[in-house]
Amino acid sequence: MGNTNKIKKTPYFFTDKHVFGLDIGPGSLKVMQVNTPLKGANLASIRPQVKGYGFTTFDKAAIEDGVVIDLEVVAKAANDLFERHLIGDITTHRVALTIPAYRTFTRSLELPKLKASELSEAVTLEAEQYISVPIEELYLDYEITKETSDKIELFVVAVPKKIVDSYVDLAELLGLEPVLIEPTLSSSGRVFSLDKQSDIPAVVVDFGSRSADISIFDRHVLVTGTVQAGGEMFTTAIQEKLHVTPAEAGLIKTKYGLSPSKKQAEIISVMAPILDLLIKEVRRMIRYYEERYGVDRPITQIVTLGGGANMPGLSEYLTDKIRLAVRHTDPWEYLDYKGLQPPSAADKSMYASVTGLSLASPKDVF
Repeated sequence: MGNTNKIKKTPYFFTDKHVFGLDIGPGSLKVMQVNTPLKGANLASIRPQVKGYGFTTFDKAAIEDGVVIDLEVVAKAANDLFERHLIGDITTHRVALTIPAYRTFTRSLELPKLKASELSEAVTLEAEQYISVPIEELYLDYEITKETSDKIELFVVAVPKKIVDSYVDLAELLGLEPVLIEPTLSSSGRVFSLDKQSDIPAVVVDFGSRSADISIFDRHVLVTGTVQAGGEMFTTAIQEKLHVTPAEAGLIKTKYGLSPSKKQAEIISVMAPILDLLIKEVRRMIRYYEERYGVDRPITQIVTLGGGANMPGLSEYLTDKIRLAVRHTDPWEYLDYKGLQPPSAADKSMYASVTGLSLASPKDVF
């Protein structure tokens, strides 16, 4: 995001230089840097090589409503991550950061063909119609996704200034140069763009700790949604309904999940109300996509990723309910990490957003 409400996708100060990703979650930090050929790189045919990555935790109270309210706590955790918990190396101070999609406002817009000088004002006027927060309290950005002789389609993102400003303050405290701040939906889309089947329209579901970010991806992110169906909610539901400790609930979720077991029926009864919200939103978004973009390019796949997506049996459950093929993707399958110790199988999924950040190219940064 930039420092004004009117922003163009122009790389004012970013040329072909590496960045690393920093994903700030509720009580956790993840970092990653990858090396890719900088000029003319084709990420679809080249597996980006991981230069360094790492993960650490901090007191959740340091972040409130998405705003970093205790910079010192988070900065201390970040420095500890760089000094003690880094696998490999981070070689740049240029950082890309991500904001949870449920803290952002996103929308696809269709406008008449306008001059560049008129477009920002038109986007701002449209945004005021669907965003309940005063526009002066937001940073507004947009990306052109389709253009015809008389119309233009855009993907619009608005983020509260107080969240962005707290991220910038944290970066400055750490001696970093923030060059990109984007919603997790954008990072997820960038990861999926490396998939061999990314040329086929798909629903991409990124399960975070507190929410599931949903997007319909067809060359670009076209439709977005968010539901409260994150990994922490799964664990809490199991804990409360099965009367077990948080540690036991986490073990049940990751070991058994929705797959066949003695506890399957009981776990499904716990998870069903949460997953029903997700299924309802996915169906709504598919209907919207078909109404707006037609059925010439039908959605035939659903891809899940993120830390909450590695629950056994989840893909099979969603496939049965939605009647579309659902598969889980691990962001590390798109990466070359030769020479580095990879994270455990259980932890690989949680690097989805930071992987997308680390793949940011010059055209993504402005």
